[in-house]
Amino acid sequence: MTAVSGQSNVLTEGIRVQVGAKFLPENSDPGNGSYMFSYRVVLTNEGQRPAKLISRRWLIADADNDCREVKGPGVVGMTPDLEPGESFEYMSHCPLATKWGTMEGSYLMRRDDGEEFEAEVGRFMLVPE
Repeated sequence: MTAVSGQSNVLTEGIRVQVGAKFLPENSDPGNGSYMFSYRVVLTNEGQRPAKLISRRWLIADADNDCREVKGPGVVGMTPDLEPGESFEYMSHCPLATKWGTMEGSYLMRRDDGEEFEAEVGRFMLVPE
């Protein structure tokens, strides 16, 4: 999968995941190998069936190809229910030890009938502008 600079937009089983990232120079210290990025996620249910976000999984790689996985329940302490046509938005951040890197991942979603699926987050770049 090709990384897109600072953004991602993927539709999986009716759930659209859009991400935009930006560098935070005021929270970074390049001299000490500390680069901070923020990212904004918008999940939109474009399908016909409700879905609940259960958990998240991020794969984060820096310029040295050091990779880490971040997993956990919900996002920002929430497990939002998305009815058809509804959106949920949140912001978070990602520290890196190098000037650039990439993020990608997925959200585990659950339908009302118990069916589960992974809503993909396409790879995007974390890079100062």
